[in-house]
Amino acid sequence: MDPKKNAAEEAVKLVQDGMIVGLGTGSTAYWAIERLGERVQEGLRIQTVATSKRSEAQARELGIPILPLEDIERIDLTIDGADEADGDRNLIKGGGGALLREKIIAAHSKRLVIVADESKTVETLGQFPLPVEIVPFGANLTMLRLAALLGHPRLRMDGDRPYVTDNGNWIADCRFGTIADPAGLERELNLIPGVVENGLFIGMAAAVYVGHADGSVSVR
Repeated sequence: MDPKKNAAEEAVKLVQDGMIVGLGTGSTAYWAIERLGERVQEGLRIQTVATSKRSEAQARELGIPILPLEDIERIDLTIDGADEADGDRNLIKGGGGALLREKIIAAHSKRLVIVADESKTVETLGQFPLPVEIVPFGANLTMLRLAALLGHPRLRMDGDRPYVTDNGNWIADCRFGTIADPAGLERELNLIPGVVENGLFIGMAAAVYVGHADGSVSVR
C-alpha cells in the first residue's frame, strides 16, 4: 500500500458537507484530491480553492467545485503535503513550487492538515533544501543576500531557464543545514528585499497525518 495515499485518504475523512476546502499541491496532496473527487461523486457537497494551477486542473477533471479565491471569506480546512515536518509540526514546503500560494491559503484556513509519508518526518528541519520564492528583478543581488545568511542558494532551473512559479517568480533552493531556529530564519528571510516568501511554515499545521510502510497512519 502507498503510505502517501493512506495518509491522504485518512485526512480526507475530516471533510464535511458545506466546507470550503483548500487543495494542496504535490505528490501526497494529489491523493487527497483524488479521494475528494470520489467523495464528491458519492454526494459530498463542498467548494474548494486550489494552491496551484496543477491542483485546480486535477480538481476540475474530477468534478470538484472550484471557487475563485476572491469570492471567499473563509477556508474551513486545507489538506496539503510537506517536504519536511518536525516534532512541533513546523514544516518545509515548496518542493513543488507552490509555496507562496500554499502559505496564503494556509494562513487563511481555520485548520491546516498535512499529509506525508514517514520519510518526511525529521527531528530538526533542514535536510531538505529550503525553497525561497524571489522576484526576477535583481535576482542576483537577492541571491547574494541569501548566500550571506549561509543559505548556499541555487536557482531552480527548468531545463536551461529558471523555473517560473504560478506567480511569475523564481525559486532559490537554499541549504542552511540544520535549522535550529526556524522562526528566526523565517523572519530574516522575509526582511530581504526581493524575497517574496519562504517555505518555512511555522506553527501553522494543526495536525500531521503520517503514512507508514506497514499501512498504518499516525497523527501528530
